[in-house]
Amino acid sequence: GARLTVFEIDRGFASLLRQFFNEYIQNGALTIIEGDVLKTWQTALTQGKPDRFFGNLPYNIAAALIADTIEKNIRFDRAVFTVQKEVAARAMANPGTEDYSSFSILCQWAYNLKHIMDLSGGNFWPKPNVTSSAFSMTMKPDFPCCDNPALFVKLQRGLFSSRRKNIRNNLSAFLSDSEKAAVALEKAGIEPSVRAETLPVKTLLLLSDIVNADIIQNGIKK
Repeated sequence: GARLTVFEIDRGFASLLRQFFNEYIQNGALTIIEGDVLKTWQTALTQGKPDRFFGNLPYNIAAALIADTIEKNIRFDRAVFTVQKEVAARAMANPGTEDYSSFSILCQWAYNLKHIMDLSGGNFWPKPNVTSSAFSMTMKPDFPCCDNPALFVKLQRGLFSSRRKNIRNNLSAFLSDSEKAAVALEKAGIEPSVRAETLPVKTLLLLSDIVNADIIQNGIKK
């Protein structure tokens, strides 16, 4: 009873899918979208947001695709992916760990994440030289939104732009104003010498709201 949209970049495979599943295509149960999924996924939104998003994502685009949907303010009720193990580790990383990044923040901002299993290369053909992980993303019912989600996305990327720099330096660069950065950090109760990788999503959301209020009041261009 479901309606399924699939993405396929290989024309030969897409042609075979049309042959094998022609009946489903004809009755509207299956839609095949050809091309690079990074460029075409929004095509599937023309009939409303899908409830589920799943697949074995190509390793070279997995993080970019997941991040792109969140940045475009599209959250699925549930998503299940198989990706390179390192990508799953980054998505689920805790603050203060090496894998914690702007990608971690995006994923944990929008979803509750759960590791399902690891898969060795022997589970695939052709066999990859990496270990994979399957994990799920369930939409947060109490999505911790902020005053300006678009600004939050830009801000958290800016704060991780130079991981070795402390948060004051990165925020100063983002705002092009060191004094305003210092004031914002003080209001948020953040020590200027810490790095962004030590801060949980909730703290970064608070900082984003403080920066947004300053932009509205004082016209910082961002």
